[in-house]
Amino acid sequence: MSDDTILGRVISLFCSILLAFISTDSAFAQAAQTDRSGGDFVRQLQREAVETKKADWIHWGDKPGDFSNWDQHSNRLIPVYTFGMSLDSIDGDNSVYRSKKKIESLYQTLPQGTLNKKAVYFDQIQLYDLQQSAIKAGKKNIIVLLFDGMDWQTTQAAAIYRRQSVTYTKGRGDVLSFQTYDKAETDFGFCVTSCHNGGSSQNVDSQTVINQGGNRSGGYNAELGGSEPWTRSASSTYLMGRHKGMADVYTDSAASATSITTGKKTFNAGIAVDYKGNQLETIAHQLQRAGRSVGIATSVPISHATPAAAYAHNVTRNDYQDLARDMLGLPSVSHRDAPLPGMDVVIGCGWGSEKKDDFKKQGKDFVPGNKFLTAEDLAAVDVTNGGNYVVATRTEGQKGGAVLAAAAEKAIKQNKRLFGLFGTHGEHLPYQTADGNFDPTRGVKSADRYKPEDIEENPLLADMATAALDVLGPMKKGSG
Repeated sequence: MSDDTILGRVISLFCSILLAFISTDSAFAQAAQTDRSGGDFVRQLQREAVETKKADWIHWGDKPGDFSNWDQHSNRLIPVYTFGMSLDSIDGDNSVYRSKKKIESLYQTLPQGTLNKKAVYFDQIQLYDLQQSAIKAGKKNIIVLLFDGMDWQTTQAAAIYRRQSVTYTKGRGDVLSFQTYDKAETDFGFCVTSCHNGGSSQNVDSQTVINQGGNRSGGYNAELGGSEPWTRSASSTYLMGRHKGMADVYTDSAASATSITTGKKTFNAGIAVDYKGNQLETIAHQLQRAGRSVGIATSVPISHATPAAAYAHNVTRNDYQDLARDMLGLPSVSHRDAPLPGMDVVIGCGWGSEKKDDFKKQGKDFVPGNKFLTAEDLAAVDVTNGGNYVVATRTEGQKGGAVLAAAAEKAIKQNKRLFGLFGTHGEHLPYQTADGNFDPTRGVKSADRYKPEDIEENPLLADMATAALDVLGPMKKGSG
């Protein structure tokens, strides 16, 4: 993403979900301002907090003093950065949260406290509108970057680490590269992520939604949750969906990504379907129909909720094998007789993840073996077997970045699609810490531990992004 010629004409949307509260006048601030010895003071404070189960500098979740009781999504406002387009058409006076009619269109009801005539925030479905505006404006490439876990407070923590002082306490900031990029028109804002409803259940085999509309509505009350991401909320239990008398439902990755890719809210777990289970057209489908190339690159399994919602259809995010089939143009439970065309590039993880029994979550057509992609489906898409994809997988003794780059070069020469499957025992790419090492400290759970081959045999996310852009670029007229 460092190519200025690309960034100058694309939209990049940074969205994610996290709940964190940082005190800028406590031990964290003092450590940031005084520890200039080169040691990782953030790591040290985090380790101590986990071991003592106390922290006066930060807490993740809704229990002050408890370092980490957070293990779920939240209803917090999420930062959005754009490059190549402004947010003027969707924020401020154009926020859906200033209009009773538009809120009712979102949720099919008017959630208590959600109407806010002074709202400067917008809804994440409006990011879909922004992408449509970019298409109409003739933008060549539409690139959406989703960082699961990068809330405003995480950006603040990164800025504190970089500058080793607490000088960034609100707004866009001017410390990190994406905050200061000036080679294109840029903008900054923040959005509501709440889903349509909670309480729905699904039948994966019939692809139907039970209890359509659920028993709890989504919504956002700024008086409780805060009007800006850096504002202390009046009720952190509200953000966690546990506020007495007003438990607006927070989103999960499936409903969140579906909002961005389709412009419609849905229930948690729904992948590119509406709250009734009807399939929705995504931006990728639209662009592909118009002759553009489309693809995804992800550090998590290929058919996890966020990448899957860019293209696949399913009433449940847990039907991994069928989601992968949609993404790769194979018959699935959602498209048995007329498979989707498939994406031009699919690069991600899930390699080595074996499951003997996942029928309850994935339905009757689950095949024991790799949880995300069956061996038969992998063989079917491989160009060596007559498929449409040059395949790159984690290979013993070979550098992952080189394996993927070679496959990308071959795909370009042969005018074929590209599929990459990598990962570790944790199903994702190795986590790299701020100091460049791959040794994360403990958090909610024990930290991952990697063998040298886990790092060597996997590409970096940057390698994945480069391969995806290299293959998508020359394929057709622009990409999504």
